[in-house]
Amino acid sequence: MDILKEGEMILLVTKKDQRFLLTLKEGEQFHYQRGVVSHSDILGKTEGCAVKSSMGEELTVFRPTLADYILKLKRRTQIIYPKDIGAILVRADIYPGANVLEAGVGSGALTLALLRTVGDRGKVISYENRPEFAALALENIERFLGDKPENFELKVGNIYEEIPEETVDRVILDLPEPWRALPQVEKALKPGGIVLAHIATTLQIHEYVETLRKTSFSMIETFEVLVRPWHVKDLSVRPEHRMVAHTGFMSLARKKAVSEKGT
Repeated sequence: MDILKEGEMILLVTKKDQRFLLTLKEGEQFHYQRGVVSHSDILGKTEGCAVKSSMGEELTVFRPTLADYILKLKRRTQIIYPKDIGAILVRADIYPGANVLEAGVGSGALTLALLRTVGDRGKVISYENRPEFAALALENIERFLGDKPENFELKVGNIYEEIPEETVDRVILDLPEPWRALPQVEKALKPGGIVLAHIATTLQIHEYVETLRKTSFSMIETFEVLVRPWHVKDLSVRPEHRMVAHTGFMSLARKKAVSEKGT
């Protein structure tokens, strides 16, 4: 039986669906508005078990999903949300064994999803221009995975100037001026490879797509993902009052062979 052990991250969920992320440690306690939960009451039990706070409120214990963790990880910048990450993984065709270059690691949310998808046979190379952001991303990645994966390389550098890698399968850009990286991306990406940029504003997406059209890339597509949750209880079935609407544009393109450039 797979029991919960010291050092594991767990998600405590109340009956009102409040969610609290914590790391189990013998002798410690979790305090919230409805009382105290002792870690020792959770250690040694199985996932899905129920525990009670000191005020008698029942909470359910789960291991967090990647989406749970991403929404609660430490951040210095806006993260790429799970709804966009899912679209990126599918539309950029990230697959087991892929060699993926990521630029703009931020807090490491997308990096974690890329690492999980490429698997042990693949590799993720992430560039971050700011050392403090790179350090935080690495901390977030190691906290979720337990250690730095062997197939992960984190570089502090500016890809606007150079990308030394060659023949990568996919490139994911999360940068303020991704069009400036396209000359370097063209050299690094193999023919047939995909570049996908996550971009915040209409002015940025316009500049990026217009620059793409002057390169060896084709099959250019731009889209966004909107998620509208629904309230379903008893006879009340309606959209929730709040929804996760625009968080960013995604624009993808595929690289043609050099001989086809300009055709």
